[in-house]
Amino acid sequence: MARVRPFSILLTFLAIIALMGPCSSLAAAGGGGGGSIHELLREHGLPAGLVPKTVESFDLDRDSGLLEVRLERPCYAMYDELAYFDQVVRGNLSYGALRGVEGFSQEELFLWLPVKGILVSDPSSGVILFDIGLAHKQLSLSLFEEPPACRPAVRQVVAEVLLGRRGGFRAQR
Repeated sequence: MARVRPFSILLTFLAIIALMGPCSSLAAAGGGGGGSIHELLREHGLPAGLVPKTVESFDLDRDSGLLEVRLERPCYAMYDELAYFDQVVRGNLSYGALRGVEGFSQEELFLWLPVKGILVSDPSSGVILFDIGLAHKQLSLSLFEEPPACRPAVRQVVAEVLLGRRGGFRAQR
């Protein structure tokens, strides 16, 4: 009768874990569903263009609804007015709404106001509602159909042009 060695069992077990590890981390980076953030927003009754094209990764906690979107870098995008995205944008995602938003601001009359919530209560109305703290702003849903291009912050552009690389002075250290 052949005898099984504990060492060979251990090697087999470690090989299985090594093969499963990358698969589970890929699913987590894609929000657990394997799709894009833009598809996820559409599935939740929101337009795909709420976040720019430069999404690096995202996570969605399906139990709490907490959505965290990581961009390549902070940037500006143009809708009806200029919008600013931090490198990480967070909010609580539910059907037709993103509440408790952090990392997203819109320019209003030369002021930068944080977007605190986004709501599409009736998609057939063609209107999306932005809670900018002091007021609610109604915009056309058509502005958000496609993910916008996102331009880097001015200081990043200057650093790249002057230094010929990304990262500015921090990269020089």
